[in-house]
Amino acid sequence: MLAGRSRQPEAPPPAPQMPALETVDVLVAKTDLDRGQVLGSADIGWQTWPRAAANANFVTKAARPDAIEQFKGGIVRVPLAAGQPIYDPMVVLAKGSGFLAAILPKGMRAVALSISPESSAGGFILPDDHVDILLTRHDKAAEKATATETIVSDTILQNVRVLAVDQTVEDKNGQKVVVGKTATIEVTPGQAEALETAHQMGNLSLALRSLSDSQSANPEGGEARSSSAIHTVRFGVSTLATVAR
Repeated sequence: MLAGRSRQPEAPPPAPQMPALETVDVLVAKTDLDRGQVLGSADIGWQTWPRAAANANFVTKAARPDAIEQFKGGIVRVPLAAGQPIYDPMVVLAKGSGFLAAILPKGMRAVALSISPESSAGGFILPDDHVDILLTRHDKAAEKATATETIVSDTILQNVRVLAVDQTVEDKNGQKVVVGKTATIEVTPGQAEALETAHQMGNLSLALRSLSDSQSANPEGGEARSSSAIHTVRFGVSTLATVAR
């Protein structure tokens, strides 16, 4: 009796073909870009990106094939990491304007204030920080009524953004210390007028706000409490009182 033929193993069915991943070329930063940096053609370029993951705000080669040339010479408004897609609001096309004029929002003004480490939180205020502005002045009406020196301090603006700080490096006790000479702040036209008036009345100083506080409050700061510190000198004796209101 003949042995039966051995059955050949059946070939496995072909694997189903996966659909090709749809991609799109997206404009990205080729290197880490700092705020205020002027873009060159080597700083940005196209990178393949999954179409499903592409945001509608991305700049794509299909929609804007000459985007690299358009963005060249623009000023970076926010820090960008290498490989990060670029949105239009991230870059200011200054068209010959200076950096401050390019990043200043419409309707706002940039005002420069002379500062010192004593009047600017020890020199630790940096661009993009938010500050309160305090006015310290002589209360002439009180001095006339009491015949004593009376100094008051009022918060005249709250939660305003610092645009730039003119910084120099000084050598103090063998250590390099960054000291700002001038702070440029972002204000409304009305606030700019108030600042100029306050500058003629007394001394201005900056009080640094915490990051969480500055992000949650309105720049006008109308609801926050303020206080006046009254420094009185009588017969050579100095007293200080703080009144909240």
